[in-house]
Amino acid sequence: MTQEIKLRKAEINDRDLIWEIIQQAIERRRIDGSTQWQNGYPNLDTVESDIAKNFGYVLTVDGEIAVYVALIFNDEPAYSTIEGAWLSDGEFVVVHRVAVLEKFAGQGLVKKLFDHIEFFTKENGVQSVKVDTNFDNIAMLKILEKQGYSYCGEVFLAGGMRKAFEKIII
Repeated sequence: MTQEIKLRKAEINDRDLIWEIIQQAIERRRIDGSTQWQNGYPNLDTVESDIAKNFGYVLTVDGEIAVYVALIFNDEPAYSTIEGAWLSDGEFVVVHRVAVLEKFAGQGLVKKLFDHIEFFTKENGVQSVKVDTNFDNIAMLKILEKQGYSYCGEVFLAGGMRKAFEKIII
């Protein structure tokens, strides 16, 4: 039986479940020994802001929300200063706040999420996808490598240095 997996904009009535997903991800980062997301960010205000600004998206599996992500077009001030160099200087989609509902963890949904993001990017005629992650977020680092993202350097974001990656889509 094939699962139906879709990416859609988050709606305000998704807020509580999205916040639960993020809280689970924060706890997973802590258990994994990561310092990422351990300082009060992201929080419920972040989720509400993402939804209000149309940045929030959810990946659904058979209609059930499984993954949350913020997708932002051409707007990440921290990316204007990089210790290194981006692959391109054209339009881009920024990926932030990837979080998986616990019951879906370990099922390869973040890879499917990135496939959907790349399709979404191409459909919107945007040149590339840019993403950053903490140096100790091993799971995300492995996904970015498998998805063909290039390490571009480091950016200062959310109070610390982050590894920055880019993939040219078109």
